[in-house]
Amino acid sequence: MNIKNLLKFGVSLGLATLLLWYVLKGIDLNILWENVKNANYFWVVIAGLMALVAHWSRAYRWKLMLQPMGYDPSAFRSTIAVLIGYVTNLVLPRAGEFARSASLQDLEKVPFEKSFGAVVAERLIDVFVLLFLIVLNLSLEFTRLKDFFFDLIGDKVSNPSLLIGGLVGVTIVFGLFFLWVRKNDQKLQRFGFYAKIKKLVTGLWEGFTSVRNLKNPKAFIAHTLIIWTMYYLMTWFLCFSMPQTAELGPLAGLTMLVMGTIGMAAPTVGGIGSYHFLVGKIVALYGLNAQDGITLATFMHTMQGIIFVIIFGLTALAISFFIRNKDQLS
Repeated sequence: MNIKNLLKFGVSLGLATLLLWYVLKGIDLNILWENVKNANYFWVVIAGLMALVAHWSRAYRWKLMLQPMGYDPSAFRSTIAVLIGYVTNLVLPRAGEFARSASLQDLEKVPFEKSFGAVVAERLIDVFVLLFLIVLNLSLEFTRLKDFFFDLIGDKVSNPSLLIGGLVGVTIVFGLFFLWVRKNDQKLQRFGFYAKIKKLVTGLWEGFTSVRNLKNPKAFIAHTLIIWTMYYLMTWFLCFSMPQTAELGPLAGLTMLVMGTIGMAAPTVGGIGSYHFLVGKIVALYGLNAQDGITLATFMHTMQGIIFVIIFGLTALAISFFIRNKDQLS
């Protein structure tokens, strides 16, 4: 781990620790631990199976995006790469996507830049799905959630015109630079560094735009629905693990999915702290006190964001080593 990654990890861990301390202050940790020990782990197993289905479906959707570029990795090996990516994120936030593409390159010889471009494209699609879920959540629970959401994402910009002007200026500069590069492409080809950068950017763009040339768009849509349905169900079903939260309904499950996804996207190690804060705070709107809300958020994050990820990820790493050794011998 180089100094830059070490510094990034330190900042992320520090932020996670600070948020977790803020969330847990005033919470009786003995009661929290008793509730976790006495939870019904049948629902945890069910949620774990759903998580595995979601990971497999994500891998298969990734495979569909690679097919237009002439690559057809196995669904099994793609799933191994996806799981390795998730466990990497526990150590280095946002590094999982790189590890995922690097693993697929090792396992299936798919060029890194092409598979990574497809990862970027699918992440963008997931952002649109999340935005849709936020709108749906607000539509169904507007009275309950309006103030919370607007306080969360409605921070005022001190000088909107300055911000807009800055964005326009950056866009113009980037556009002019792009036109200059295209005009001088032949001259720049003489430089080896430029050729490598161009190959990387071309591969990323090809992977990113592969969604336009899908051979089976219906399967792509189906797997996107499977991924998010599994995320929703495993979030809601984990509520059944404890009697204090077993009565939370399907709309509460949707709200927790939305807030949990936002929390996991925050720049903290494994979503620690940010997930607890958002989910623990939002469930108070459904009648839970602070103790039960934080207990539920801690339990859900520990299962979904840590235990499942570690079990599946370390298993995937072991299998990948076996596959590499087998491929070298054959």
